This record gives sequence, C-alpha cells and structure tokens, in this order.
Amino acid sequence: DAMIYSIEAEITAPVYDTEVTDRVADAISNIFPSAEPAYQHGELTATVHDLEHFSDLLYRQEILDTARGVFFDSTRGDSISFQLKKQAAFEGVVNFVVDDPGELGAIVVQVRVEEPSVEEFVDHIAPATEDGRPVE
Repeated sequence: DAMIYSIEAEITAPVYDTEVTDRVADAISNIFPSAEPAYQHGELTATVHDLEHFSDLLYRQEILDTARGVFFDSTRGDSISFQLKKQAAFEGVVNFVVDDPGELGAIVVQVRVEEPSVEEFVDHIAPATEDGRPVE
C-alpha cells in the first residue's frame, strides 16, 4: 500500500557564467520533474513535495544501497541533505557527490521529513536490498 508521507525538499543549484540557465533548470527537472526552478542571485532554487521519480531512478540505476548510505549519513534530526552531480543530472542520471562535485558544481537537495519519520521515508524511496534486490 502506498505510504502517506509529507516532505519538503529544497533544491539549489549554482548557475555559472558559462552555463545556460534553462539547461541547469532541465538538469533539476530531469531528476525532480515537479520542480519549477526559479533563478536568483546566480542560482536556481525549487521546492518539491515528492521524490517519486528520484526514487524510480535509484531503482533503475540499482543504487539503492548507495543512496541509503548517503541518506543515513546525512540525516540531522528530521532532515536529510545530499548533493548530486550536475553533469550527471543533465543526462537524467543520479550520481551522488562524495567528495568533489566536479567543475559544474552540485545540485544540493535538503529534505525535511514532516511525517512519518526520516527512517520510514528512506525505506520508502530507497529500501534495503539483499543481493541488489529490494527487501520487502
């Protein structure tokens, strides 16, 4: 059954002088289709309330374990924050920044989980796996 959850994810990405704003907006939308990025002060920001497509990409790319590790490592209270490589996002691919975001910088995502809890939300978007398959 579908989990009822309430989150607010704030997405921010720098737009460098050499970049086309629309292209960076596309990079965000490729990963978070419901985002409507707004430009100000050299960056794009958007707020979304679901991460379903992002979750689908984690399944499709078979990086659920990686994602879980990133999410739990970055949990502070009721929030999760992580960074995605902008270059990969242009291709519609989720690639977490571990140390160096690359020259294009990162798309920063901060998720506040209002309900149920961070742990349950992570289980929903990136369930634990065994031999690479989600554990029911």
